[in-house]
Amino acid sequence: MTLLAWSLAWLLDVIIGDPPRWPHPVRWIGNLINLIQRGVRRVCHSDRALRIGGGLMWLCVVGTTWGVSWGVLLLARAAHPWLGWGLEVWMIFTALAGRCLATAAREVERPLRAGDLAESRLKLSWIVGRDTSQLQPEQINRAVVETVAENTVDGIIAPLFFLLLGGAPLAMAYKAINTLDSMVGYKHQKYRAIGMVSARMDDLANYIPARLSLLLLSVAAAVCGNDARRALRVGWRDRYSHSSPNCAWAEAPVAGALGIRLGGPNNYFGQRIEKPWIGDPVRAISVDDIPQTIRLMWVASTLALALFMAVRWLAVGAA
Repeated sequence: MTLLAWSLAWLLDVIIGDPPRWPHPVRWIGNLINLIQRGVRRVCHSDRALRIGGGLMWLCVVGTTWGVSWGVLLLARAAHPWLGWGLEVWMIFTALAGRCLATAAREVERPLRAGDLAESRLKLSWIVGRDTSQLQPEQINRAVVETVAENTVDGIIAPLFFLLLGGAPLAMAYKAINTLDSMVGYKHQKYRAIGMVSARMDDLANYIPARLSLLLLSVAAAVCGNDARRALRVGWRDRYSHSSPNCAWAEAPVAGALGIRLGGPNNYFGQRIEKPWIGDPVRAISVDDIPQTIRLMWVASTLALALFMAVRWLAVGAA
């Protein structure tokens, strides 16, 4: 029944994603983060105090998310096994973000193909932290490919990894970790202190999933007819070509598979950030690389699901 729940949740994410009007735990987690953050800022003023307060905020948010998820599942299973099973499916489904990621990328791709640069920049601004107001088509393509590659880890592989380790409650706790990082884990002045713990814990949580993504995306490249050998070679060579300890592990094999170059300088919150290049410019990046990256994402994610289900099945069998 456990593996059936995983499979059904996966299919629901592939087919329907997260309808915007449906209740979603990430929104509740975000509201909790905002509430606690306001309290921390009222009490803490120095950088040291904000770091401590940010650490306590991380413990409260992640602990509450795990505890509520575990408790609600326990009560639901006590009421009726099928109710508990259905709730488990829903939790896993909400922890996955593949369809949302693909849809967001397509929303940028469509106006870009139609020559509507302003609309494409606007849609891109919804999913990246960089300044999109002056980006040209090549830069927009690069930003979308990087976002899909990076979020293949955050949105699918990592939740599945924590699902394997600790079931739906731990997958939900990971979503809290990731949401904290996306809301406060920035290096600029406003969040540097209060978000320090959140940023570092997100790096730690994604450490193994990111490294698995290099292999999964390289195998996906072979399945999709891309250059798998170059994906693995460039992925290994450029795995540390990023300020984040995890991002390049997914971006580099995608760059290698497609024969394009990612990374480079960008503007974030008014600051020019110099980043190293990832990959080799075998050819110029184009809008067609967006659907190719989405395809790599889906195949790599399917491979991750199959891998973790096999590990779970073998572990249960050995026990």
